[in-house]
Amino acid sequence: MNDKIQKLLSKELSFRAAVVVGSDVVREMQGIQNTYPLATMAVGRAMIAAALMASHLKDDQLVSLYFKGDGPLEMVFAEADHQGHVRGYTPQPQVQGGDMGAELGLAVGAAVGSGLLTVVHSHPQQKAPQRGTVAIQTGEIAEDVAFYLFQSQQIKSLLSIGVKVNSYGLVQSAAGILIELLPGYSDTTVATLEKNFKEAGSISELVAAGGGVPEIVAKYLSGLPVHDLEHPHSLTYQCRCSKERLGNALALLGHLEVESMIQDNQPAEARCEFCGRKYTLEIEELKMLLEKLRSGPAH
Repeated sequence: MNDKIQKLLSKELSFRAAVVVGSDVVREMQGIQNTYPLATMAVGRAMIAAALMASHLKDDQLVSLYFKGDGPLEMVFAEADHQGHVRGYTPQPQVQGGDMGAELGLAVGAAVGSGLLTVVHSHPQQKAPQRGTVAIQTGEIAEDVAFYLFQSQQIKSLLSIGVKVNSYGLVQSAAGILIELLPGYSDTTVATLEKNFKEAGSISELVAAGGGVPEIVAKYLSGLPVHDLEHPHSLTYQCRCSKERLGNALALLGHLEVESMIQDNQPAEARCEFCGRKYTLEIEELKMLLEKLRSGPAH
């Protein structure tokens, strides 16, 4: 795995930055879910966005992005934590550009459509996660996340995210940079950043040509002295699914459903959409689950 996360702070304390190269994790997502190029680009961008946001969180904190639009993708989900674990998903992985009309090509914004972006921050020790919801602005992912940061957290930011697929529809590169302005920033700094972003070109093309974090920093932060901040984690595709979660899901169905499976001698099977892992609760395990349900508090 060559995926990297780099955090930086301007020497004049006017902005902080996060850079992510995530070609491998987006490639792994594509391999698991068999996403076609359009879905690959949408989910991949959301994964990079989540990883960028999560890099500034504390240990064990999670950020989840839910894009629910009226486009053919229906929903795009991505989640990342401070340790660099990231995953993503869409229920329509094989949507094609032609499904929206040939003139739209690989238009991620049109595939997402109009709707809502919900961002959830959570921590295992929190009683309830923190949620913020904004209207989807373009569906192109980066612009929507920047809009969320400004509307919900009053953070002015610049964000560039790209996922490039080759002529076979396979992931060639994926990367992103997030700049968050800090109190006291100068107009000169903003002008320099905006000029750099305009002149940098496609971040995914830069990585596809062999560039990495240093090349991204050189282009997007040109003329702006920065300190590297320690971030010991690399980016990895990792799911939080487990057999226990399957049991919890079955418990929600109630004891009658579990009892019916036992009577039919039918083990419970499920496949995680995020990682492709299959779980099976055998008959004896279902019997143990049923015993727990029957001995639980009455409702």
